[in-house]
Amino acid sequence: MEGTSLEDDLDEWFIESLHIYTDLHVFELQQPTQVIEWTAEKSICVAGYSATKKNEILELLLPQKLFARDNQGLCPERDFRVDHGGFTEEPVNCLRHIPGTRCVVTSGAPGSSLQIWQIGDGDSDVIKKTGCIELKNNSKRRCKIGAGLTETACVLHGSELRDIQLTELPSGKVLYTAGSDSSDSVSSLQFVSTSVFLVCTESGDLCVDDTRVPSSLLRTPAGQQGGHRWCMGLKKGPSPSDASSCKVARLSSSCQVIVSDLRDLRRPLCQAHLSVQHSSLSSDFMNVTWAPALNDHLAVSGFDGVVQIYDTTSWRPESVESQPVFVHRGHMMSSGSEVDTDPAVVTTHVWHPWRPRTILSAATNGSLHVWDWIDKREASC
Repeated sequence: MEGTSLEDDLDEWFIESLHIYTDLHVFELQQPTQVIEWTAEKSICVAGYSATKKNEILELLLPQKLFARDNQGLCPERDFRVDHGGFTEEPVNCLRHIPGTRCVVTSGAPGSSLQIWQIGDGDSDVIKKTGCIELKNNSKRRCKIGAGLTETACVLHGSELRDIQLTELPSGKVLYTAGSDSSDSVSSLQFVSTSVFLVCTESGDLCVDDTRVPSSLLRTPAGQQGGHRWCMGLKKGPSPSDASSCKVARLSSSCQVIVSDLRDLRRPLCQAHLSVQHSSLSSDFMNVTWAPALNDHLAVSGFDGVVQIYDTTSWRPESVESQPVFVHRGHMMSSGSEVDTDPAVVTTHVWHPWRPRTILSAATNGSLHVWDWIDKREASC
């Protein structure tokens, strides 16, 4: 009976998907990934996060049909293509592509060095490790990475506020240190311009820093009760040099989202409590991202087997209850490459940089999806 129920659910979702997606492409990885990083307009990098065995690191070409103008409806075939690949002994928990290069940087187990990788070399299809960055503190926390936006290839990295630094990749030279003595854990960090970056701590505090000014870390407390973990998603403004036009959304493990303006991080622009069902006790995969080509929309995942899309235009400074405008349930319907009795949990998702409603997502069962959702509100107008 249980098998019949699962088959019925799958059939029901298949029929439903014909009406709620413009495109849907699915792929099964040999190992689940918690990183999806754009390396070019039509390619991404993924890597396994197993702590007990060797992990693959792959550059995948997106399905060609995704970019065909006459492609409509559901496309379930395995049409991602492996373009470059390699192996790493470390689990990959964070991966960043360095703009303007064929280089990616990864972090793995707490306290381990950062790994520098070159994607292909001439006619080679191999992703090869070319160096590493030794961390100054032997932290028990995972290191987060942010790609530098300067002409010289560099990365911002740190597991705690006190060990955040900017490192030049060609020379290994430390270009900047945050100068903080706080051991608070870093949950997210990202550049908002060539010199200004933003950090979110696991307790929800936001810190703004400028690499041109030594020890300039400005910290804004979350002002929330403790006991929750936080992460952030950054929405950049139209001008890369104007950091003040950015917005940041903080997501808590209690499913609260607070949206703030970089010009005044103390007062929320708006906030909401999300309609999310917890199926995972861990918050390791918690993720919130802004749509780069769709105004005021954000995506949330990591609590269960779905990705939810929210429209923040109706949110207010006082917290409101919010319902998603779209829910992607496909990962719960994917079998994965191995038998696993635990329900699938979405490990990560990213928006397409210029297709307004296209998202890539991955889950603990090894499923990797790229999907373009239909906004029923517009379809009914």
